[in-house]
Amino acid sequence: MRVGVTYDLRADYLALGHGEEETAEFDSELTIGAICTALISLGHDPQRIGGVHRLAERLVAGERWDCVFNFCEGLKGVAREAQAPALLEAFDVPYVFSDPLTLSLALDKALAKRVVRDCGIPTAPFAVIETSGDASRIDLPFPLFLKPVAEGSGKGIGAQSKVTCRQELENVAADLLRRFRQPVLVEAFLPGREFTAGIIGTGSSAEVFGVMEVLWSENASPHGYGYENKEHFEGRMHYRLVDDAEAQEAGRVACDAWRALRCRDGGRVDIRSTSSGRPQFIEVNPLAGLNPERSDLVFIARFQGMTYVELIGRIMEAFLRRHPGLGASRAAG
Repeated sequence: MRVGVTYDLRADYLALGHGEEETAEFDSELTIGAICTALISLGHDPQRIGGVHRLAERLVAGERWDCVFNFCEGLKGVAREAQAPALLEAFDVPYVFSDPLTLSLALDKALAKRVVRDCGIPTAPFAVIETSGDASRIDLPFPLFLKPVAEGSGKGIGAQSKVTCRQELENVAADLLRRFRQPVLVEAFLPGREFTAGIIGTGSSAEVFGVMEVLWSENASPHGYGYENKEHFEGRMHYRLVDDAEAQEAGRVACDAWRALRCRDGGRVDIRSTSSGRPQFIEVNPLAGLNPERSDLVFIARFQGMTYVELIGRIMEAFLRRHPGLGASRAAG
């Protein structure tokens, strides 16, 4: 198949003057090259497209692909991850990964938690701060954990995220509102183990292929798997594949949330446990990182003995199960 590949290169945005943290979700040439190489190994013909503006230009000009491996994060707005797939749907081009509704919902962590909670899936009590004045009305027991409501890659999460009193809550909320210009999610702090579950598939066919525990070293920034810990994970973070009873329950919570939010093809769900070892949904990443050297989903696959090509292959198989006509035409060719 002729597979278009949409993406945002971090280097391009850094060259335009955007900051390191601002561009943390964007990809390196290493990642895009690895994806394209994997697609070639799987018998496809990858065609690089680039970001949403380049995608729009090429679609309007009449260019089409059998499908698109959509890895485009977007830059502006709380629906930024939905922009490329929305364009593809408008031009009737099938694409890998989740649809615009799910991508918008997943990026807003509070809305995602509301859906998950309404589906009976455990998640920590939470509230949302829209303005500085809202902080004084938060009625949740301390300690609490604060982060921007619609960011990824741990942006806005660090040692200051855990607050233990009203003054800290107000100060940190005001800082996050100023820096990120979006609401702040306030959650009951979960002191237990932290997991991330890798998932392949869609709906009833979705399955957890590995649960990884995230562990902090003495050099790590405390209280959260935030930007500094993710960006500079070597020497700070440790990871291990786990399959004990608590990890298995974390996997069940993750898969239930994946299905409730209608995520597709492949990605990750983050889970953290209470002090009594009860896993709670934290957030979902339906466009999980695929850097072959540093992404959690790739770590999980590697721990399971799965190569990078095999991981991309399983994601493509999940996509083709949703589009059996594409798979049939490829086999006929």
